Amino acid sequence: MRQLKIYTSLWAMQPHDQTGIKLPYDQVCAMVAQAGFDGMAIDLGASDVAVAHAVRPHMQAHDLTPLIVAFPKSIESLEDTLHMAADFGAPFVDVIGQVMPIELDDMVPVIETWMAMSDRIGVPVQFETHRNCITNDLYTTLQLLKRIPDMRLCADLSHYVVDREFWFPLSDHDLGLISRILQRADSFQGRVASRQQIQLQLDFPQNQKWVDLFKAWWREGLTDWRRRNATGDCIFVCELGPPEYAMTGPDGREMSDRWAEGQVIMQWVRDIWDDLGGDDTV
Repeated sequence: MRQLKIYTSLWAMQPHDQTGIKLPYDQVCAMVAQAGFDGMAIDLGASDVAVAHAVRPHMQAHDLTPLIVAFPKSIESLEDTLHMAADFGAPFVDVIGQVMPIELDDMVPVIETWMAMSDRIGVPVQFETHRNCITNDLYTTLQLLKRIPDMRLCADLSHYVVDREFWFPLSDHDLGLISRILQRADSFQGRVASRQQIQLQLDFPQNQKWVDLFKAWWREGLTDWRRRNATGDCIFVCELGPPEYAMTGPDGREMSDRWAEGQVIMQWVRDIWDDLGGDDTV
């Protein structure tokens, strides 16, 4: 069976809207499940292991699958997270590696050691395309992919749009670079960025060119994932972060409703998936 599974993030739900109120975990999980999400990412950079264990029973009560997002600050520290992910039943660990050598030759053994650790423990790892980590730069990540053929990505393209300050419209060369990232991606994250803002409001007229670009990238990524995978779950995380990811006005209030926007992205992605053939059996 080949299925699309759409998650949100616990980080994105704390708080989930402009009120700034942080809801208790049982209420958060009920909202997420009732909205139709399949799971929730637990971000160990924005929280900690204690939070993961506290929210776990509420996720279980609402049949939400946990996804563990790790920020290992040493090579060895990923091992404990992999064991925790196995215990939680997470489909993989999303690694935002804080071990960041400057030289490419020094980066390769870090990635390879983490991948070997993943194989030994039996929990897959994907390396998120993210700023301030080992995959910080698009060009360096493309070199890592060339050096490490089995390296798989979680594609959050918002970081590279900001990192490279891509002009709009993107050149064919730059679009080709992003295609190379998508071809190595086993999961995806949903946020719309511009060349200078990491998270745009979805319905502002001036942002529509960027919205259309990201929707095209998500279609390209899902199309390629389906080409490579006859079975399995394609995981897409709608991750709209709270302030200071979310822009605020002079009153400190967010300029859009992220909870509503996350559900809009969920529907966009489901529509794309259905247009490509939907869930199927092979």
